[in-house]
Amino acid sequence: FTVSFLVSCGGNEEKATSDDYKVEEAPAEAPAATIDVTVNADDAMKFDVKEITVYAGQEVTLTLHHVGKASKEVMGHNFVILQHGVDVADFATRASKPDAVDHIPAGSDAEIVAHTKMLGGGESDTITFTAPAAGEYDFLCSFPGHYAMMKGKFIVK
Repeated sequence: FTVSFLVSCGGNEEKATSDDYKVEEAPAEAPAATIDVTVNADDAMKFDVKEITVYAGQEVTLTLHHVGKASKEVMGHNFVILQHGVDVADFATRASKPDAVDHIPAGSDAEIVAHTKMLGGGESDTITFTAPAAGEYDFLCSFPGHYAMMKGKFIVK
């Protein structure tokens, strides 16, 4: 980088201006075009992550593993990322209604960024999607009663 100094000789002063110096920053490392994310869910109604961070426009490959033993009828788990402004409690309530398929409310496609299928113990599902615009998005398991403990933030930079 270049620096200019204030020079004084016999009363003639020359002042440095901001154009006289430059500080070059190291270029930021560009995020990878794709990212792999793994989330584990168990029979104790817990995800092993509370926060996931990705970059806008990044291709995300997310794998959900149900590492428990209970069936999906008893202790099913999915992973649902909601759009901004979607009320988590309201979504979860609608997910328990009879017209919900795999505990995804009927007609809710516009409210969801992405979701896995409902899994029982020992099962896995992998989805691929493009990360949305920068912001914080809620994620949850929409199996009835699970969202209170199985939720977190999907952060897009």
